[in-house]
This record gives sequence, structure tokens and C-alpha cells, in this order.
Amino acid sequence: MPRPTLLVSNPVLPVTCHAWNADRTQLAISPDNNEVHIYSVDRSGNMERKFVLKEHTQTVTSIDWAPKTNRIVSCGQDRNAYVWNFDGKEWKPTLVILRINRAATCVRWSPNEDKFATGSGSRLISISYFEKDNDWWVSKHIKKPIRSTVLSIDWHPNNVVIAAGSSDFKARVFSAWVKEVESKPAANSWGAKLPFGEPLAEFSPSAYGGGWVHDVKFSATGDQLLFVSHDSSLSVVDSTQGNKLATFVSKDLPYRCCAWLTPSTIVVAGHDYVPYEYSFTGGEIKFVRSLDEKQKKEAAVTSAMAKFKTMDLKGTTDSGATAIEVESTHQNAIGEIRVLSDKEFSTVGNDGQIVLWP
Repeated sequence: MPRPTLLVSNPVLPVTCHAWNADRTQLAISPDNNEVHIYSVDRSGNMERKFVLKEHTQTVTSIDWAPKTNRIVSCGQDRNAYVWNFDGKEWKPTLVILRINRAATCVRWSPNEDKFATGSGSRLISISYFEKDNDWWVSKHIKKPIRSTVLSIDWHPNNVVIAAGSSDFKARVFSAWVKEVESKPAANSWGAKLPFGEPLAEFSPSAYGGGWVHDVKFSATGDQLLFVSHDSSLSVVDSTQGNKLATFVSKDLPYRCCAWLTPSTIVVAGHDYVPYEYSFTGGEIKFVRSLDEKQKKEAAVTSAMAKFKTMDLKGTTDSGATAIEVESTHQNAIGEIRVLSDKEFSTVGNDGQIVLWP
């Protein structure tokens, strides 16, 4: 059964992003403002807010928590990123100058946690790494051939290749090799020549245009790339099969996020308020099931006076016709998925909730 927790109430605000620490005893979220809230989580799933990080001056758009080094990176509409280190008592921020002139939209640590990537409205990806000699974070840019806002990014397990989805209806794969922090990479299924910024592949969900690519995810091996688009489609590219593209166009409202649970199990979610499971086997995508069983809410007993008030204000005595609560765990669009294991994941959305599945 899904386990929901309302984190942002009075008023209810969206939880725009979230990230877990390595042992899942702490959770970082942003409640659609310039703050990052850190909660402690006990074994029963109860959450208590412990820290509020307020260095950003505008809305925080993305958070990622490095499991090995225990560092948090956040980015926001103020065009900056901060790396947060815990000194035993409080979280200390380090400003990272991204050299962008539009909002930062997404951020992710690399698998080795020696660099991170930030997407932005400046039509570029900023790759940031720590320069020990000068004791600061340095950023390099991947620009071409991106033609619009970068909405999502994900790292290949080899710490070099990166995928990006953008609002120019494309999912792209690049090399993000930084010679200052890592040795020359070996060839992989996406390419052999890997200088920094090299475009390795470009995909569209449809020959007829498609839609904004909201999210991208590499499989555990890095050989497959999953992405979801605003035309209600999900696509998988297999780099071991000559970049063969498989696309499934659903009848649901558009998906905003996606993830691999296993090499053949995919979970997606978005504007339908419900996560869905798909399978990818034999080069084909197939719908499996909805992961949230909608339950009909029982009608409340209404007094005669309340019925008259409802008729006067809303033109009907049917409380169900004017009910705000919907028949799903999430009460609004789901914006982000975080995988916790091959059977468990968490989601956050515009209803102020975080939900643990199943």
C-alpha cells in the first residue's frame, strides 16, 4: 500500500523536488520557495523537520544528495548552485558560479561524486568540478546543439556520458569527460571518441514533433535510455542495438517523470496523479498496470441546512460534483520519482505530499 505524508500544508504548496541520503534516514525537499528543508525519518516513516537551508534568493528547482560524500547540491531560479557540507552541527553552503543568464532547472551528481551537471534555461548544461589548487568549483559548458531549456539530466554509470531532455522536443546524449578530474575514458556503447561536449546521439519521441522531454533516465548498465515527453509518450533507446528507438504513446495525461526499477521494469508518473508500471522486453514497451488503486470516497451525511447552502453557493446538492478530493493517493500532478530499491520508490507532487510506494 502507498504511504503518503503531507509535508507542506497551511497552505498546501507543491514539493518541487526531493532527495534521500544514503541510508534513507534523512530527506531533503523544497516547498516551492527559496528554501531546502531537511527531515529526519525514523523506521516507521515518521518525518520531523531538522534544518532549513536558506542561501538561495529565488525558488529552488532541483536537489541531489551524494550518498558517498554526504554532500547536497541544490540549484534554483537565482541562476546559482550551492554545495552543502554537514560539519556535525549545521549545513555549510559553498556557492558555485554556473555562468548562466537564465534559471537553473535541474541538477545531478555524477556517479563518482567528483562533479555535477546542471541544466538551465540558457540552453546549456553546466558541468562543475572542484579545483583543489584554487579551492573553488569550476564550471564548463555543453551548448551545441541544444536549442531550448534543459528540463532534465541523468548520468551514465561510467561517470562520463550524460543524457539531457529539453523543451526543443529532443533527448540527447553527450560526453561530459573532464580531464582535470578523471583519466581518459574507454569506449562504450554510446561512442568511442569522448572529448568534452561531444554530441553522441539525438532522439525525438515522434516523427511528427513529439513534445517537451520532461525526464531522462539511463538503465543500470547505461546501455538503454528512457525518456518521457509531453505528447503522453515514453520511449526507450537501446545503444547495443544501433540506437534502436521504441516508443509507446499512452492515452493518459502527459508524464513528467520516469525511472527504471529493474532492467525490464519502468515506472512513470505525471498529470494523472498516479504512477504506472511498464515493461521493456524484446525491444518493446508494454503497459502493465496502475500502481495506485483508486478508492471511491464515501459520501458524508449532510444536514438539511448544509444542502440549502450548497444549492445556494454551487447550484447543486450533490457534494460529489463539487468535491475537491480525488480518488487517488496523490491529489495533484506528480513531479518527481526517486528509486529506493527494485521494488520501492518515492514520489512528490503539487499536493504537498511525499508518497512511498508500494
